Amino acid sequence: MIATRSAIFDEALEIAGRRFKSRLIVGTGKYRSYEEMKAAHAASGAEIVTVAVRRVPLDRRVESFLDHLDPKLMILPNTAGCYTVEEAVRTARLAREALGTNWIKLEVIGDQTTLFPDNEQTIEAARILVKEDFVVLPYVTDDLIVAKKLLDVGCAAVMPLAAPIGSGLGVQNPTNLRILREQLPDAILIVDAGVGTASDAAIAMELGADAVLMNTAIAEAQHPEQMARAMRLAVEAGRLAYLAGRMPKRLYASASSPLAGVIR
Repeated sequence: MIATRSAIFDEALEIAGRRFKSRLIVGTGKYRSYEEMKAAHAASGAEIVTVAVRRVPLDRRVESFLDHLDPKLMILPNTAGCYTVEEAVRTARLAREALGTNWIKLEVIGDQTTLFPDNEQTIEAARILVKEDFVVLPYVTDDLIVAKKLLDVGCAAVMPLAAPIGSGLGVQNPTNLRILREQLPDAILIVDAGVGTASDAAIAMELGADAVLMNTAIAEAQHPEQMARAMRLAVEAGRLAYLAGRMPKRLYASASSPLAGVIR
């Protein structure tokens, strides 16, 4: 694709009518202190942070990381820890009531060891939540057919994994992510889970992802604030590289300077 300079530098990420300058979404778990979390969030430049509804005191009577979030950040509650449609739907409704948002990152886990999503139950839960006017962003495997079904029921985006949650393995199946981008050109694709370092984020964006969501890669880094800044730059660089259009790969060398006019 060919993009103008203004399109490259001025574009915004738009989800369900809301526009965001940052294409990096970060989490709130696993940090060693609230101060460390706050510094990392600031360095990341993120405008959206995810919150696991099941692990926070939503009545706010007990201090939690919610009390230490920058008020300018948009909270995206998620249904982490849910293993059935009923659990996920109930958790989403609780989040809307307690946090005052109809946005939900939908997770319906199918296996305790890998934390892979149960795609079938995710689709069913998404169908219910969309009918209840939720803005649904589902965590799924990198499966084109599943993504199409989720978009068909009205999800605002799909969030294919790069690798198992918290593994830090990076993008394990770039071919599938490339297929998703090519076959779903108008869909919002947010790579979620498995990013370990800045190069992983850049690769995901170079493959055409609209955004990247991560938590462990930043929170468990030796220096989370520095890693958050690295991730911010990597996401920006990967997006620019995707829009710029990389050179074709060649089997043999190709001279950098033209031969025409060479003095002999």
